[in-house]
Amino acid sequence: MCFESTLFTPLFPMPTLRPILLLASVALLPAVLDAQPALTIYNQSFAVVRDRVPLDLKSGSNAVTFAGVTAQMETDSVVLRDPAGKNPLQILRQSYRADTISTGLMLQLNEGKTITFIVRDKDQKETAVKGKIIRSGYTPGGAMRGGSSGEQSPIIEVDGQLRFSLPGEPIFPALADDAILKPTLSWELNSAAAAKFEAELGYVTGGFTWSASYNIIAPEKGDKADIVGWVTISNTSGKTFENANVKLMAGDVNKIQPQPLAARAGGARGGAGGGGGFAPVVTEKAFDEFHLYSLARPATIHDRETVQVEFARAEGITAPSLYIYDGAAIANYRSLSPDTARNPSYGTSTNTKVWVMREFKNTKENNLGIPLPKGRVRFYRQDDSDHRIEFTGENNLDHTPKDETVRLYTGDSFDLVGERKRTDVNGSAGSAFLEETYEIKVRNHKEEAAEIRVVEHLFRGLNWAILEKTDNFTKTDAQTIEFRVK
Repeated sequence: MCFESTLFTPLFPMPTLRPILLLASVALLPAVLDAQPALTIYNQSFAVVRDRVPLDLKSGSNAVTFAGVTAQMETDSVVLRDPAGKNPLQILRQSYRADTISTGLMLQLNEGKTITFIVRDKDQKETAVKGKIIRSGYTPGGAMRGGSSGEQSPIIEVDGQLRFSLPGEPIFPALADDAILKPTLSWELNSAAAAKFEAELGYVTGGFTWSASYNIIAPEKGDKADIVGWVTISNTSGKTFENANVKLMAGDVNKIQPQPLAARAGGARGGAGGGGGFAPVVTEKAFDEFHLYSLARPATIHDRETVQVEFARAEGITAPSLYIYDGAAIANYRSLSPDTARNPSYGTSTNTKVWVMREFKNTKENNLGIPLPKGRVRFYRQDDSDHRIEFTGENNLDHTPKDETVRLYTGDSFDLVGERKRTDVNGSAGSAFLEETYEIKVRNHKEEAAEIRVVEHLFRGLNWAILEKTDNFTKTDAQTIEFRVK
């Protein structure tokens, strides 16, 4: 297919806006206050924890400790309250200790002392060696470092000689009374009267992430596809949460990120996740300006564990492939300087690739119609010859509310080729106008017909006119036109 167009453009460039296809926010469901811990995890690498602290207070000042917080909590975010509102609490003092007992910390606590190290030979025979800890090499909030230039490594004196590593397994004296095995909060609480109840503890913590991902599977031919959405939750907070009520907050919540710890020492057939007549594993609702997704059942999330849950499933959605040829190969024409846009030699290069896009409507009529949190979308097609699925591309989806259209680039077509060249020009950089003629060719080497959407960006100036054309076009925005060529 070949067509030509002649473009008349006064040289007064203006910024051009590309249409934004995908912008959305997503949200989570509320949880009932009970004895179980509760987590609301945000897709910005933090979470809000709600836990229960049993209190047996006397009138006046009370010393209380709670060993069971995360190792990355934001201490100034702590809220301690009686959820029933019957017993007001005054926190006179709060302290937080996260440096739990470890080999490195024990070496630090015993610096200058001589301890025993157990050395094992190849037959596992044990020999005791005495060594004096000159330097532990331990950094609070971190770990022992070893060996590289500029890093701290332990220094142990054995038989009058210094070793920059441990000679064996260290044997330490018994723990002191103030040693902690878990990150611990300590309070001095003032109570107006004696009271016994379970207080609610809430705080913000790092060490949690969650993300969504989608797998879209289509037959070898045709526009129908099935979609499955997964939620992946990762816990590196330093605490295991047993049978927690878990909610996932989706959307762009404004959050001032603290320094790292070491630096500061269902769709169709039953709703989202429905499919196949099963009860949804995850439910969703709008919450403030965001969306909440709640796991239907309490979950145990261990420290250093990654958990995945299916949250959406829809069958038979319409997701056609689109072929788009943008031949000008201008990376970001919206930010062109006036001099660049006026330069007649700029924008005449050619891109030969025809992009493959997959598009689907997030509507109830298309068996979806649910808020989709941002995440990676993978596309597969099933080979008719052996019924195995083959990967055909992927891209990232932004937060997308229901009733919006999703369009994602998945790769370049092998059998569709484009060519664009300027065949004539009238005008120069000093002229008040520029008249250009372009010839655009698109070639199809497939066995079947294809429609290619040919995009042209009219970036040279504020006003333009197409003087001649071989095919009809539509104006998609102030400086973009599109030809649909079969």
